[in-house]
Amino acid sequence: MRHFIHSIAEKNHNQATRLLQILRAVQSRYHYVPKDAIEQLAELLHIPRTRIISVVEFYSFFHLQPRGQYELLISDSITDHMLGKINLIDYLSKQLNVAAGTVREDGRVSLDNTSCTGLCDQGPAGLVNGYPLTRLDRPRIDCIADLIHHQKPLTEWPSELFQVSDNLIKSGLLLNHTIAQGEALQATFQRGLQETLAEINQSGLRGRGGAGYSTGWKWHLCYEGPEEEAFCDVGAQKQLQRYVICNADEGEPGTFKDRVLLNSYAHQVFEGMTVCAAIIGAAQGFLYLRGEYLFLYDKLQAILSERRQAGLLGNNILGQQGFNFDIEICLGAGAYICGEESALIESLEGKPGIPRNRPPYPVTQGYLGKPTVVNNVETFLAAAAIAVHGGSWFANVGTEKSKGTKILSISGDCACPGIYEYPFGTSIQAILNDCGVVDVLGVQVGGPSGTFISNQEFERKLAFEDLATGGSFIIFNTTRNILDIVHNFTHFFAHESCGFCTPCRVGTSLLKKQLDKIVDGHGSAGDVVALEELCQIIKTHSHCGLGQTAANPVLTTLERYPDLYQNQLKKISYEPGFDLDGALETARRMAKRNDDRAHLAQIGEDHA
Repeated sequence: MRHFIHSIAEKNHNQATRLLQILRAVQSRYHYVPKDAIEQLAELLHIPRTRIISVVEFYSFFHLQPRGQYELLISDSITDHMLGKINLIDYLSKQLNVAAGTVREDGRVSLDNTSCTGLCDQGPAGLVNGYPLTRLDRPRIDCIADLIHHQKPLTEWPSELFQVSDNLIKSGLLLNHTIAQGEALQATFQRGLQETLAEINQSGLRGRGGAGYSTGWKWHLCYEGPEEEAFCDVGAQKQLQRYVICNADEGEPGTFKDRVLLNSYAHQVFEGMTVCAAIIGAAQGFLYLRGEYLFLYDKLQAILSERRQAGLLGNNILGQQGFNFDIEICLGAGAYICGEESALIESLEGKPGIPRNRPPYPVTQGYLGKPTVVNNVETFLAAAAIAVHGGSWFANVGTEKSKGTKILSISGDCACPGIYEYPFGTSIQAILNDCGVVDVLGVQVGGPSGTFISNQEFERKLAFEDLATGGSFIIFNTTRNILDIVHNFTHFFAHESCGFCTPCRVGTSLLKKQLDKIVDGHGSAGDVVALEELCQIIKTHSHCGLGQTAANPVLTTLERYPDLYQNQLKKISYEPGFDLDGALETARRMAKRNDDRAHLAQIGEDHA
């Protein structure tokens, strides 16, 4: 073990900022992070062992106790539930003789649930040792169980088990106008850096991760830098260090567009990052790739290598003296919160992904305290196209406040789940007409952190000024139970809370329990009011966006279906919180009494 740990640390230059990548290698090799590995890494990286332990405990893909040689994780997303996930994991558990949440006695296999895997369009889905398993059904599970029984390495498993399709159904302005390699950079250099930034501003491009901040303005603020900043020597000149980060940690249940863009349009995404680097003066970029997309890692590394060979990355890019820029891929390790930009930066620095206090914002103090642009995959894709075609080309599509198009990940109860691109301002009804739906109950726009709209609201528009979304679009037909949906989303947030602040850490747990009480039929008068009050506390006082949106599933459905919640309540004025008579059993035994006077009666009165 010592030789392996030493070689992995050395490969990562013994840098503490690369702790996640080091731990991923250790976890992959031993199926957990051994105590001896932690001790050795603490010495090699010159950091406290407690920091390493805190990182291992923070990310769901790391473990301090051994997992199975085959580690199976089944997606617990609502879309997988809709496809029969509960029955399938029970069947898988029986076939493998291992209970969910445990490791089999022989150590060969472990089975557990995981949050959304970004495969909502081809579920039920899961992961085995980090690699995707799609379209799970009983025959596939039988095949998987047999392969594990015969201890077949993953390289010998049938390729169809791992097949991931793009499912690109409808293309629009961006996906129909892809650019050639180097075309955006050439256009940028010919036009001029500041002139290209002006085109980005003219386009009205806003961040496609959901928040919708002006892309051009963000780049401008990073270019300007803070008022006072330490400079680093680069040759004979002094240059302000800046960084470009592409946020590919799309963990919102129901979102998978970044998976498709990186699989089929990675060159353009990387080109958008490089255009940004040229404009702001950055020499280093990072693609933070969610851990569930491990299967894309080697392909993306090959594309980066291809771009270096073509002179599109590295030193003096396209002959521009002094323009040196390269991109490194960092894999996440299973933490939804790292989709928040400051938490992502913390993770890149080799720490738990806990959101920072803001201000300062990343554009002035980001990665390693330096000015940093963090944008979504789709944003960089669009920026590259705008660099080629100009700001007006993009701004002429969409609405006054929402320019261009939006790429949606559509899943749930529809005939054609997949990727769709629409101009901003498109009605929800028009979108539903395209993807094959019948008897729609409602749509979750923007994932659990977004908005549930009923079938009375389908004339609403896809736009920042109406229904903003990072891309998730989940359709539910009239056979679905709204409270089942809310239950799944509320448990998701309670599981994914980073635990930093009390309103979110405690609040999401209390919210989960309060909702469970109502859904299970144990709620009494006042419990719905208490539920809403708890939602407002979490929403108002939480530290970051996770907590501030964690109550949205309850609030948006409670607003539309108040009777649904009230009808779940018991029709009694009083229900005992616990069994008073049962609590006296020990005292009765000690007193050796069991007569009527040694018992208490509790009687609930009907509302009549």
